[in-house]
Amino acid sequence: MARLKTVYRCQQCGHSASKPMGQCPGCSEWNSMVEEVVETRPEGLVEAVATSAGRGSLTGFSSPVVALKDVRDDAQARSAVGIGELDRLLGGGLVAGQVVLLAGPPGIGKSTLMLQAAAKLASHGPVLYASGEESLRQVSGRAKRLGLAPERLFLVSETNLAKILATMESVKPWAVVLDSVQTVFHPQLASSPGSVGQVRECAAELVRAAKARDTVVFLLGHVTKDGSLAGPKVLEHIVDTVLYFDTERHDLLRVLRAHKNRFGPTDELGLFEMGEKGLREVTDASSFFLEDLGRGAAPGRAVSVALEGSRPLLVETQALVVPTKYPLPRRMATGLDLNRVLVLLASMERHVGLRLEDRDAFVSLAGGLRLKDPALDLAACLAVFGSARDRAVPSDMVLLGEVGLLGEVGRVPQLESRLKEAAKAGFKRALVPSRAAKDLPKIPGLAAVGVADLRAAVAAALGGDEDGGR
Repeated sequence: MARLKTVYRCQQCGHSASKPMGQCPGCSEWNSMVEEVVETRPEGLVEAVATSAGRGSLTGFSSPVVALKDVRDDAQARSAVGIGELDRLLGGGLVAGQVVLLAGPPGIGKSTLMLQAAAKLASHGPVLYASGEESLRQVSGRAKRLGLAPERLFLVSETNLAKILATMESVKPWAVVLDSVQTVFHPQLASSPGSVGQVRECAAELVRAAKARDTVVFLLGHVTKDGSLAGPKVLEHIVDTVLYFDTERHDLLRVLRAHKNRFGPTDELGLFEMGEKGLREVTDASSFFLEDLGRGAAPGRAVSVALEGSRPLLVETQALVVPTKYPLPRRMATGLDLNRVLVLLASMERHVGLRLEDRDAFVSLAGGLRLKDPALDLAACLAVFGSARDRAVPSDMVLLGEVGLLGEVGRVPQLESRLKEAAKAGFKRALVPSRAAKDLPKIPGLAAVGVADLRAAVAAALGGDEDGGR
């Protein structure tokens, strides 16, 4: 016979304990252990499995044992959403039975994007939009503001998982959007909606239903900056695809990244711009990040080309070097890894004589991007050097190269595609690693100059004496 047992479960990482604790042993988070009542069975493993199988859960997902050679290998047909940036992240479209988790902080545009995607998906078949946060009038009003009126998009306002599954059985949609998974509750669990147990079990039931019916399911999840409040970290191992919105809600740009994808790449990103008609795709990312390309050269400004998946992005690196007013000079980086910036500053101090022990140094990527591409190293170094010496990198020059501890400029992957993007944007010159320049094909309108180390790069980009002095 089943017995009830009280456990204390962390609402951030899911760690459980038999007694209350102020700090979670699993993730070291304070005041995150919440009391839950769970069901235990004293019988052996075989009997427990048989009993739970006959208990009759909301859904079931199992298969008989077969040999691998006897499994039919059908090609995975993909259905494009119709939003190019989202299809890029998904690897070309959706696969039948795919479960996608779209996570991000409240108010960043998850519901807007999913309503736009649901309207596009309705052209393939019936789509069910289940909202646990808004009424039907609110969802309908948002759809009218966005100019959406699909015929086969069905709305339901419900938080009971059993009723949502029953609606799926009656409507038989080929795609379902659940907004959001933290508001839904499993009727067989005693814990409150939004707890780790509820979120995990509701997601598991929806995954079983999706796989059994070949239904595409989108789960929306809210997270804070530290991923607390039953964040999607608990769900990442359950779903097939995890998409995250960056947390700069105040910025105009919305960056969508794939953190996990069983049916596509994880190194792509999607760019959206929030407007009156919802989220608009940013197809020409280079012009978005370099709107003031023709404003002329300025000390502390350098342009490079980053690569996110298959997409080259022209990005502007800005640096500011000023005398410090503190005992220890400040070092700050926005968009770039701070530890990497510290290494580049030390390399410049050693190899090009740039003295920064009494100066603050601030380095930033324009546009709110966060990138870890080593090809941006050379642009960051020249931007810092130019700001310190009050010299400007020519406005028609793009800088590409990884800078090592010994001051050498190393190769970067897919250099040709990066330079083609720079040439398309109007750049005339490029500083590239010397080892890659000799094998580089000629690119119309762009002259590539190879540099072996930081000294040669400073001389080629800024001219004059690159060693010693201030």
